[in-house]
This record gives sequence, C-alpha cells and structure tokens, in this order.
Amino acid sequence: LFLATLTYDTLRFEYEDFPETKEPVWILGRKYSVFTEKEEILLDVTSRLWFTYRKNFPAIGGTGPTSDTGWGCMLRCGQMIFAQALVCRHLGRDWRWIKGKRQTDNYYNVLNAFIDKKDSYYSIHQIAQMGVGEGKSIGQWYGPNTVAQVLRKLATFDTWSSLAVHIAMDNTVVMEEIRRLCQSNVPCAGAAACPALESDVLYNGCPEDVGLREGLALWKPLVLLIPLRLGLTEINEAYIETLKHCFMMPQSLGVIGGKPNSAHYFIGYVGEELIYLDPHTTQPAVEPSDSSCLPDESFHCQHPPCRMSIAELDPSIAVGFFCNTEADFNDWCQQIKKLSLVRGALPMFELVERQPSHFSNPDVLNLTPDSSDADRLERFFDSEDEDFEILSL
Repeated sequence: LFLATLTYDTLRFEYEDFPETKEPVWILGRKYSVFTEKEEILLDVTSRLWFTYRKNFPAIGGTGPTSDTGWGCMLRCGQMIFAQALVCRHLGRDWRWIKGKRQTDNYYNVLNAFIDKKDSYYSIHQIAQMGVGEGKSIGQWYGPNTVAQVLRKLATFDTWSSLAVHIAMDNTVVMEEIRRLCQSNVPCAGAAACPALESDVLYNGCPEDVGLREGLALWKPLVLLIPLRLGLTEINEAYIETLKHCFMMPQSLGVIGGKPNSAHYFIGYVGEELIYLDPHTTQPAVEPSDSSCLPDESFHCQHPPCRMSIAELDPSIAVGFFCNTEADFNDWCQQIKKLSLVRGALPMFELVERQPSHFSNPDVLNLTPDSSDADRLERFFDSEDEDFEILSL
C-alpha cells in the first residue's frame, strides 16, 4: 500500500538497487543499458498501464463484490497485457506517459476501456461476469488461459480497437488460422465503420483516398495469446532461453503468470531475473469523470519495477504478442523459426502453416468436438488453480 503513494523523486536514490550489470535490460522488445539509460528504463516501465486491486467500485453484477482484493490478481494481469496491446494499437510502442502532462484523447479512451465500471469494455466487472460462461464464479481465481479466453470474447465488442484476438491452444500456433482471422475484415467504407483509423484526420474525407483506407483495413491488428505449461510443478530450465527471447521481440506484449498464490505481469528481464508489474496493492477505485481527463496517476507504477528469479516462475503462463500489420506477423513468424535454431533453447510452442491432420480429425482422439473437449483443455491449463488459496483479508 505504501509503495503506491511513493513518488518517482522519493525513489530516485533507491533506483541504484537495479543490478549494476553489463547485461542488457529488455522491456517489451526494447533493449537498454543500465549504465547509460536508467531514466529511459524507468520511463518505459512507468508508461505501462498498471492495474491493481481496487476497493469501493460499483458492485459486480449489482450485488456482488465491491473489491477484488485477494482474488482479482490474474484478472488485473489480463487487463495489463491487453492494455499494452491497446497502447500499441492506438498510441504506439514509443508513446510515453509524463506525469502531469495532458495526454491525447486516444490515451483516455484506452484507459476508460479498463475503468472499474460495468460498461467499460475490459473492466473487472466485464471480465468477472464473462468468466461465468467459462465456468468461473465471480470472486473465483483465474488461471492465465481463462483470462485469455474471456478477453478474446470481450474484444469482439470493442469496435474502436477492431482487434483480431487468437488464442493458440495445444502449444501450436497455426499460421493459416491467424491469417484467416486477421483478413476476415470487411473493407470499411468510411469513418463510422472504421473509427480507429481516424479517417477524418488522416484523409480529410477525400474520395480518392478510399482505396488506401480499404487497403489499411484488410488486416485486423492481431493480439496473439499462447497459454503454455512449461513444466509440471516448476519451470523446466530448458525453456528459459526461449522465454527470454520472447521479451526481445518487437511484437512482445509480455507474459502473464506468476508464483503460486500471486499473479504478475512480466514485461522484461535482466540477467536471470524477470521484471514485472505487481497487482497486489489495493487502491481506491477511481471515480469515472464526465470529462475525458481521468485522474490517472494511480494507473502508472512510479517506483522501480519488481524482479524475481526466472526459476521461481510458476510453469503455467500465457505469452502475448501484438502484430499491427501483416508484415509484423510475417516478421514474428521468421523470428520464431530462427529461435528454433538457437542452441540450448527448447521451443515453448510449435509454429505450423496449417492445422495438423491429427488435430482436425477428432476421431483420432476418440473425442467428440464439443464443449467437453474445450473444458478438458481448460482444466489442463488452469490446473494451477488448485495451488491457489484465496486468503481472507
């Protein structure tokens, strides 16, 4: 609780405890040196949207909880990884938050999508209630896969962002499926159908630009979430090198996962330590204001980021990537293929052009392709739920 109120200046001298190492610091696809770029590292971390436990928000479902302390940490981590996708989509990876500086309308639109009220696209209210359809009662702990599935469903209502969200199951990313999903967009014929392009600003409504606008709309920006199990009870160290490489890719959205009893949003690494944002601070809910200017300081972590040894990571995670264009996706595929050639790096998932025949034929598995199959996968990926206890606070 105390940390949430500390200011950047208070901690300037404490920032020295970031390891003085020649090892590069990687934050969501950006490489930094501790010696020459400390301020830039901290500014990058502070600019990420930080979602924590909150109290005194409107009751979920009208009669449910008014705080998510003790149960909402994975939901908050899901919000953080998805907020990073929206930041990349609407503001760009280079965007930075400066305390006290008036931000653009797009920034407030992104932030408003996560505010603790029932009608925000990705609010704790929406995630908790959509989770009921995934078999999770309100107030129940989620695993990384559940929160990914729920966010995928909620994103269909976010017409402003117009995202294609793909969750790669069975440790397999099928390129054909992703292309089909991202190219399914109907070419939009104007600003109303495609608000995210801000066509009035970009094109001044000139009819000769319609072709360009349609071309831009042919690939929906992709949010790719890959739920993984990297070992049985602890992470298999053969995956560590591959996991590090995920943070080095420019398409990186980071990783959601954590340690038993606590979920974290991992945004990078230095040496053998992961760098993460921690949702385990309870802050008062922010009152949504009528103006677009929301009080936003409590949504940015203004102290040095937390770190933990990679070896302590719970093996159940979901890794995220954002590909704004088809070229971004093709580049990502090339990087994943190259990664399979790195010595000592065991692939965390397989990248294939099309669905392997043994997947598409349910008879081989002697399973009917109904919801029971999905339930079985859900139980497998969320088996770590058993290790989590809800502590009464």
